[in-house]
This record gives sequence, C-alpha cells and structure tokens, in this order.
Amino acid sequence: MDLMTVIGLGLGIWAVYYTLQAGGLVNMIYNLPSLILVLGGTIASTFLTYPYRILKRVPAAMMLALFPQKRWTAEKYIRLLVDLAEVAKRDGLDSLQDSLPKIKDHFLIDGLQMVLDGLPPEIVRENLIKEITFIRRRHQQVHAVFRSMGAYAPVFGLLGTLIGVVGVLKNLTNPEAIGSSMAVAVITTFYGIFGTNFVFLPIANKLAAYTEEELLLKEVAIEGILAIQAGEIPSVVSRRLQAFLAHKMRQRRK
Repeated sequence: MDLMTVIGLGLGIWAVYYTLQAGGLVNMIYNLPSLILVLGGTIASTFLTYPYRILKRVPAAMMLALFPQKRWTAEKYIRLLVDLAEVAKRDGLDSLQDSLPKIKDHFLIDGLQMVLDGLPPEIVRENLIKEITFIRRRHQQVHAVFRSMGAYAPVFGLLGTLIGVVGVLKNLTNPEAIGSSMAVAVITTFYGIFGTNFVFLPIANKLAAYTEEELLLKEVAIEGILAIQAGEIPSVVSRRLQAFLAHKMRQRRK
C-alpha cells in the first residue's frame, strides 16, 4: 500500500476515533440502517449515472489507488530514451527493432515502431498525442465515478437526517423511539461525510495525480522518440528531455 495512503488513513481514523472516544460516543457509531442508506443509496445512484463499461473499471482503479504499481521515475525513463538514442546513433534506426522486446512500455514501443515503419514525424506525433488524449479521457471517466460518489454520499447522509427528524416528530411521546430516530439522523450524516472525505474524493484525486504523472512521461516519450528519429546525438537528447520535463512541471505547477 502507498505510504501516504497508510499515513492519511491512519491519521484520519485516529482523529475521528479520538474525538468519539473523548465524547463517549464510540459504542454509538455503528448503525446498520444508516450504513445501508448511505452506502446503498450512493452505489444505486452511481449505477444510475454511469454505464457498465465504465463501472467495470472501478474495482481495478480502487485497487490501484490503494496499492499502486511500481512506476517509472522521470530519470529512469529519460535514461532509457538516451540509451535508445545511443543505439540508434551507433547502429542505425533499424537496430532499435532488437530493443523493442526488452522495453516494458507499450506506448514507447508503439512510437518506436511507427518510426521503424517509416512514418513522418508529424504523423508519429499526431498519433501519439491522440493516444494520450484517449488515455486521459478513459481515466477521467473513472475519476468522475468516485467524484460522483463523493457528491452522492453526503446527500444520502442528509436524507437520513430528514428520516430521523421525521421519526422524532412521529414519536414525541416515546422517549426510546426518539433516541433511535436521532441516532439515525446524526450517524447517517456522519457516514456520508466520512465516506466522501476519507474514501471517495481522496481516491479520485489520487487517481488523477497518477494519471498526470503517467501522461507527463508519455509526453517526454514523444519528444524522445522524435529526437531519435531526427538522429540527434544522445547528449542533446538528454538535455532536450531534461529541459522539456522541467518546463512541463513548471507549467503544471502554475
């Protein structure tokens, strides 16, 4: 599991538990009807909002957010592109064909294959940029699912509050019934807010951050592939990619 995820979950749960413990409310926090209303309502609304072709990608995305795969670092990725530039400069572009099976990045393989097939640089760039666009759209669809769940959960929490208030008004002469109705009213809102701020929105934002990191490296790959196709020497390729990466990161910070 990602270290920041562990720290964030641990700190958040501890903060909530400490507050409940200080108020003597730990034993009251579990309420099955409230949990069913918030979780069931959120899932049902999400099913109504998105088609199955998008929803079927949600479990894998959730696992990716909690247990991220090992990713390329920018330095390692640039080093790979510079090594490929050295091979191409020393032995010719066709020699890269032998290097393709050793590369574990399908985007880079596709770009180099287009170069080996003799496509002009503008076509190579256009095709790779289109692929980046499609990847971003696919990922954003999944991000939107979690953001929608983050929007629905507190609303169902408020719905539970309304139901609890109706129960209180209905049983004004029965103190025991008033207590259970108030529990539903308050705890349902708690579940909705907790789910939004500790599950749904953090997952959406973490997936978005992973997507931006991945696409930034793909943009670096495009520049590297075109530099290799142009026959630039490895030192120039290295400086070009380092400068491009720094510029892109500055742009994203702005």
